[in-house]
Amino acid sequence: MRLDKFLKVSRLVKRRTVAKTLCDQGRVEVNGKVAKASSEVKAGDELLLRFGQRHLLVRVEQVRENVRKEEAETLYTVLDSRRVEEEPNGPGTEAPLF
Repeated sequence: MRLDKFLKVSRLVKRRTVAKTLCDQGRVEVNGKVAKASSEVKAGDELLLRFGQRHLLVRVEQVRENVRKEEAETLYTVLDSRRVEEEPNGPGTEAPLF
């Protein structure tokens, strides 16, 4: 399944166009590599999403085309979630998060 579609179906991101924009800005990584919206996602992959100052690391548990709202959280497991403050040395100088 495409990365942008998975983010929408799993409800990690509200809209697919927002998911595509995040990917285009380089704010989404799959298994440690910056990913495009068209990247394929499969069970076992680890996704790192950077929403402004919030960073979210999740593991994909299953991939399904359609899922009810109540079941959306079964598609992934949150491994780490943290709020990142502005770097003291300016942007682009942050250390690896995970």
